[in-house]
Amino acid sequence: MFAPINRALDARLKGIKNEEKGFTLIELLVVVIIIGILAAIAIPVYLGIQNNAKNAAIQSDLTNAKTAVIAYYTANPAATVAPTLDTTTLGSFGYAPTTGDSLAYGTAPTTSGTAFCINGTGPSGTDAYSVTASGGVSKSAC
Repeated sequence: MFAPINRALDARLKGIKNEEKGFTLIELLVVVIIIGILAAIAIPVYLGIQNNAKNAAIQSDLTNAKTAVIAYYTANPAATVAPTLDTTTLGSFGYAPTTGDSLAYGTAPTTSGTAFCINGTGPSGTDAYSVTASGGVSKSAC
């Protein structure tokens, strides 16, 4: 009664010993766990790098806006209205903001363009930066 089952099991055991090699369930689980640990380490690092890149983009936009506003007043010394922070007005002076970044005047330029402050936030809206006519980019609003 058990002879056919025993013969089948013996044949299977011989096949495994001689020809068939494979991974056990434990080995596969260990590999999956290792991949999970690596992903748990890599994902937060990637997100941090992404946030740093977004912050660098808004800082670059603020520096470019400052340069463009000063260039605008140099080219238009008689201007009495502050230029709008867009590519229509300042595009010819090299200003091209990153998509998703928002810039606005904290203090609008005077008629000479020597005193102003521009605020900027990135797409996430969490970090605020500003730049003044006489200074560099700082991590605070005007």
